[in-house]
Amino acid sequence: MKDTAPRTTRLADYRPFGWRVTEVHLTFRLAPGATRVLSRIRFAPLDHAPARMTLDGEGLTLISALIDGAPVSPDLTTDGLTVDVPPAPFLWEAEVEIAPEGNTALEGLYMSGGIYCTQCEAEGFRRITYYPDRPDVMAPFTVRIESDLPVLLSNGNPTGSGPGFAEWHDPWPKPSYLFALVAGNLVATSASFQTAEGRDVELNVWVRPGDEGRTGYALDSLIRSMRWDEDRFGRVYDLDVFNIVAVDDFNAGAMENKGLNIFNSKYVLASPETATDRDFEGIEAVVAHEYFHNWTGNRITCRDWFQLCLKEGLTVYRDQEFTSDMRSRAVKRIEDALLLRAAQFREDAGPLAHPPRPDTYVEINNFYTVTVYEKGAEVVRMLASVLGPETFATGLELYFARHDGHAATIEEFFACFQEVAGDTLDGFARWWTEAGTPRVTVSRHWDGETLTLSVRQETLGGPRWIPLAVGLLGPDGEEIAPTTLLTLKDTEAHWRYVPSTATWETCSAPNGQPKTDGAPLPSINRGFSAPVLLEAGMTDAERRLIFGHDTDPFNRWDAGRQLIRAGFIGLVTEDREPDPETLAAMGRAVRDDALDPAFRALVMGLPSDDDIAQTLAEAGRTPDPDLIETGRERLREAIAALLAGDLRRLYADLAPVGPYRPDADGAGRRALRCAALSCLSVVDGPDAARALYSQADNMTERLAALSVLLRLGAAEDALADFHARWSRTPDVLDKWFALQVGSVKGSRAVETALRLTRHPDFDWRRPNRVRSVLGTMLRHHAGFHSADGAGYKVAADWIVRLDPANPQLAAGLTSPFQTWRRYDGDRQGMMRDALERIASADGLSRDTSEMVGRILGG
Repeated sequence: MKDTAPRTTRLADYRPFGWRVTEVHLTFRLAPGATRVLSRIRFAPLDHAPARMTLDGEGLTLISALIDGAPVSPDLTTDGLTVDVPPAPFLWEAEVEIAPEGNTALEGLYMSGGIYCTQCEAEGFRRITYYPDRPDVMAPFTVRIESDLPVLLSNGNPTGSGPGFAEWHDPWPKPSYLFALVAGNLVATSASFQTAEGRDVELNVWVRPGDEGRTGYALDSLIRSMRWDEDRFGRVYDLDVFNIVAVDDFNAGAMENKGLNIFNSKYVLASPETATDRDFEGIEAVVAHEYFHNWTGNRITCRDWFQLCLKEGLTVYRDQEFTSDMRSRAVKRIEDALLLRAAQFREDAGPLAHPPRPDTYVEINNFYTVTVYEKGAEVVRMLASVLGPETFATGLELYFARHDGHAATIEEFFACFQEVAGDTLDGFARWWTEAGTPRVTVSRHWDGETLTLSVRQETLGGPRWIPLAVGLLGPDGEEIAPTTLLTLKDTEAHWRYVPSTATWETCSAPNGQPKTDGAPLPSINRGFSAPVLLEAGMTDAERRLIFGHDTDPFNRWDAGRQLIRAGFIGLVTEDREPDPETLAAMGRAVRDDALDPAFRALVMGLPSDDDIAQTLAEAGRTPDPDLIETGRERLREAIAALLAGDLRRLYADLAPVGPYRPDADGAGRRALRCAALSCLSVVDGPDAARALYSQADNMTERLAALSVLLRLGAAEDALADFHARWSRTPDVLDKWFALQVGSVKGSRAVETALRLTRHPDFDWRRPNRVRSVLGTMLRHHAGFHSADGAGYKVAADWIVRLDPANPQLAAGLTSPFQTWRRYDGDRQGMMRDALERIASADGLSRDTSEMVGRILGG
């Protein structure tokens, strides 16, 4: 059993491993309950090598161990072994036995529906054999797999096969967390790709027999990713084969193992009948993300797990750029900002706050967070903005050239850009090492001729470099100054716009009180150029001007969002009616056929309940989840009443023409049509949704119609029909489960989730199914926070039940508790009781124990 005692790992304590690994040979003799793993590893001591070597290992039965052919008797513990070693190069050989069939944690080698597969990031390889399981130990691997199963895969290139065996060799040194093995009854959809260097690469997407008809989009996404990475970043693939394997049971979305990517099947399998537009976009993005890791994560990996944001932040930035080029850059930027504000800003403001590069952890699995991934990507994006495209590209090329084949640090990555920039960027580096979301305040001073902006930042540490993209609008919304990047490097700075040269220049603080009457209107933080909380002192009239006219899509959308949020809060706190001018401005945007339909759909979207709760908490108010849910319904009714005629026209005009295509244009049209249907149903009832459900030729529209029917309490027949159609298709049935929990009101979400956990098709050992039911309930704001505390009790019950089997899954379910201090005393007390009950569970894993401890202590 894994040691559950809290142990803090500190960045300051990092020491290199004492030996270099020059070769790794592994033989797997597969059997569900008793797989034998034979390892032959060559070690060469470094100058600081001690006389005893410690190797990591968990849940292994040691059969034999030898050094240079002679038997040895290591000292065994629950998390590894220690053994005396010679002061010269030596060969370590060991045979261990493991039980993949009983591995419910889904780390190391486990089985998913008869398929052997692995997940070794972050520390899963130690469940396979004894090894220095750390990212800075890199070596070439040779693997032999012995089994009667028809498909036997590992990293690298195939080097031999025959009845009952296959051999693979990966020539590129890699850390153990990138090791992969798959064996099972699988079929492939295949293609060939010729690299820019003229090499032919075999591409395969492996799935269970019967699923091969839903792999085409994943394969196409891979090909487009490979070509794009060559064109945009000059990165060429370096093996003869690239394999993707889809498995149903996986704790994460996918894993970038060198040459053998293992995916959660939800990010591979897609057809118009089974996948929504969001599913297609998600497959495209995740395939790209894992492929891009080949260079940013594999060829150059991270020295230790504190550097996780080096590989993940950089790779998320790259996949965001890919999606922006494949689809709508403006819409993608808005969606990225939505995720950051909803999840990462909340993380920054609560007990789970940490910088992208933390300096301590107890369980590394708990640091695969939105701060590491999404904020890490924003830091890279800001660096690219500050340096400009040419200098950033030169710095990145230097990083690839200097650190290829190495395990690098954030400092080494950043040094490459400092070198090519020829200037100190030290203030910028605080983005990686300090937690918290900066608050930026902008005041304006207008003397009738010159506009001055005074900008101030508030951070927990020293001032950071904050790049603010700024433009100016005239009184009728015309753009009178194009976008310029102003980088705030100190606590406070002042810029003056000079009309004669159409430039901004630094200046001293203006005299007198800030004035804005008659001044040009600044459009600040265009494109969400910095992930900050911006207070620009805008009036509602100024926001409406930006909403109606700004040339920057992000700020245009954001101004509308701020107006809707302010009206939403007025409904909740003062029982005010929705502002008619704001709704009219929304209507103008929705009617504007010149705008991207996907953008118009985003304009129609309302802030989430959690967003409103966070806004209220920041203003010193206690959010009431029931009032927030009621306010949402009233706001939806007001929008529907005002825009009903326009929405009926849109719904008719956007009816499908021709066969379904998962491209950006088609997805945008469907997003707007489904948004119109959802809003119209408030005044028109369920008839249109019933018709769409029965007539739709794609899952996007069918699921949207089912959601409306569920909300209106008219879904019984459609639910039965959906289950009958898709009960044997796990990824589609997950949608059926999730939609039922997510589409009902208040405490009914908890009742529905409880009922569905007793459904014959609910299997708590499958992470996707658990997330579809319990994860959806935890995200249902009014449901999770129901006044009787039922949501907290159900969450605690299931976290305690899941933890012994799958600690990663259980720990992930604790995160909605992180906001417990923002609510009223009764709810706080019930959440604290639930957390304490989890914390007191016998044998609680380090994963869950750390999360609960941080939430309670924050």
